[in-house]
Amino acid sequence: MKKTFSLYAPNFQENNLPLPLFLEKVVAGFPSPANDFIEQKLDLNELIIKHPASTFFVKVEGNSMVNANIQTGDILVVDRSISASNGKIIVAIINGEFTVKRLFINEKTMQLLPENDNYPVIEITDQDEFQVWGVVTYVIHKT
Repeated sequence: MKKTFSLYAPNFQENNLPLPLFLEKVVAGFPSPANDFIEQKLDLNELIIKHPASTFFVKVEGNSMVNANIQTGDILVVDRSISASNGKIIVAIINGEFTVKRLFINEKTMQLLPENDNYPVIEITDQDEFQVWGVVTYVIHKT
């Protein structure tokens, strides 16, 4: 049985919701009560989508990338306009199956590397139908 793979396009309606952005940094140590709070507005579309015409979202299923902090239920922001290069995390289709993996390229081989030791490395050969769909630029993860 094949897994389903859902792609989502960004929604750039006029009624976007800019959210408050406090310019004061969040201190992980002892906070300073003397700091004033400066607020601006932050549009998440502007922050995470640099190339709207070539960007899509995809929901993660599986745990082959957990060591890269990509887990089931996460939303990946994927940009098709960025060239896939060595070390980038990509969304690709190989032999009819979508996957998210780290790309490894050298003069001899191309591989898709999982970020979980329980999964095998995928060696890309001339016999494989392989296409990069885009480079992962952000991971939206619920804590």
